Amino acid sequence: MYAGICYILYNQKSRPLEYVRFGGCILGRKEQIFGSQMNCLLERAKKQKNVVELQEIRDVFQNSPLTQAQLERIIAYLEEQKIDVLTMPDINADDIEDDVGEIDSLNDMDVFQKPDRIGNVQVTAEIEKGYEKTAEESENSFTERGNAEDPVRMYLKEIGRIPLLSSEEEIELAKRMEEGDEEAKKKLSEANLRLTVSIAKRYSGRGMQFLDLIQEGNLGLIKAVEKFDYRKGYKFSTYATWWIRQSITRAIADQARTIRIPVHMVETMNRVNRTSRRLLQEYGREPTPEEIAEAMNLPVERVLEISKISQEPVSLETPIGEEEDSHLGDFIQDEHIPVPADEAAHTLLREQLEKVMDTLSEREQKVLALRFGLEDGKPHTLEEVGREFQVTRERIRQIEAKALRKLRHPTRSRKLRDFLEE
Repeated sequence: MYAGICYILYNQKSRPLEYVRFGGCILGRKEQIFGSQMNCLLERAKKQKNVVELQEIRDVFQNSPLTQAQLERIIAYLEEQKIDVLTMPDINADDIEDDVGEIDSLNDMDVFQKPDRIGNVQVTAEIEKGYEKTAEESENSFTERGNAEDPVRMYLKEIGRIPLLSSEEEIELAKRMEEGDEEAKKKLSEANLRLTVSIAKRYSGRGMQFLDLIQEGNLGLIKAVEKFDYRKGYKFSTYATWWIRQSITRAIADQARTIRIPVHMVETMNRVNRTSRRLLQEYGREPTPEEIAEAMNLPVERVLEISKISQEPVSLETPIGEEEDSHLGDFIQDEHIPVPADEAAHTLLREQLEKVMDTLSEREQKVLALRFGLEDGKPHTLEEVGREFQVTRERIRQIEAKALRKLRHPTRSRKLRDFLEE
C-alpha cells in the first residue's frame, strides 16, 4: 500500500497524490524509510481518534525533512483516509492585530499543542476565564457597535438564551455521547456556540463575512464535540478552542482570497511578514529581501517568491476617480494588441506586397509564400517546398532567387521601400 506513496514522494513529476499499488516493485532505501514513517504516523493517528497535528507529521519525518510538495501530498493522503490534520497556521499576536484579552492570550505559543499536553496551567485557565466572560458579553458587544446586520443580532439573541454548562454537566454529556446519545452531542454543541462567536470576531475583516466565519467555526465546534475526551481532565471550551480556530483559519485560507493559497503557504507568508516587522523595528526602515532571507535562513529567491504570492489581486473593474466613472482596466495597456498606427502600416504593407507579388508567376508566388511563411506564418525549408512541387531543393532555390531578383527591380521595390525605411 505504501509503495505508491513512497514512490510519489520521490517522484516530483507525478500527479497529485494517487494511491497506486506498485505490486512487487522494489523500493529504494529512502522510500522504505518513508514507508516505515508513514506506518508510524497512521498508527499514532489511530490512537488519537483519527487526529494528527501538523507538528506531529514534521516530528515523524524529522530525520527526512519534507519539501512543501511532499508535506501537502501526505496531508492530502491522510485526509483521504478520514484522518483530521490539525493545522494552525501561525496564529499569534503578530498575525492577529489588536487581538487582546480573553481567548487570544494563547497567541504567545509558537508551536500548536493539544490541550492535554499544555504545561502552562495559566494559559488554560485564561481560556476558560475568557470564555466565561465573552459568553456573557458576545451579544452586548455587537449590539453596542450599532453596525451589526440584523441576522447577526438575531443569531446572538438566539444563542444567548442557551445556558452555559458546568464542568460536571460537560462530563455527564460526554459520558452520554460515548453511549451514542445524539441529544447529548447537540446539547454540548449548542451550549458552546458563544465560544465560536467570541473566536470568530477576532478574524473579521479578513475577506469573509462574519456569519460565514461563525459557520466555519461551528463546523470546528462539531468536530471538537466528536473528538472530546473528558478523561484528559480539561474543560471542553479549552479543547474546542483549537478546533474552532483550526476550522476558521483553514476557511480563510481556502475562501478569502480570489486565488486560493495553500494553508502551509499562508503559514510561511505569516512567518515572512512577522520577520519583516521585527526587522523593521530593529533597523528603523523596511528590510531588504536579502536581510529577511538571512534572518529566516531561506534563499533570497524564495523570499521574493513568497512576497509575490502574498500580493492581493485587484479587479480590472475597480472604480477610479472621485466620480468613479472610470475603471482600472481602462488605463492598462494590452501589450498583445498592436498600436493602431503600426496595425495600419502593416495593413498597407500587406496590400502593397500582394500587388507586387501579383506581378510574379503563380509558381514563384507559391514558392516565396512557402519559403517566407506568408501563408501560415511558418517558413519552410527548401526540401519541404521541393516535396510540395515534386522537384529538387536546388530547383526551388533557383526559382526563389529568380523571384527575389524580380522583386528587387526598381519598378517593384519602389512601392515597398517606404515601408522598410519606416
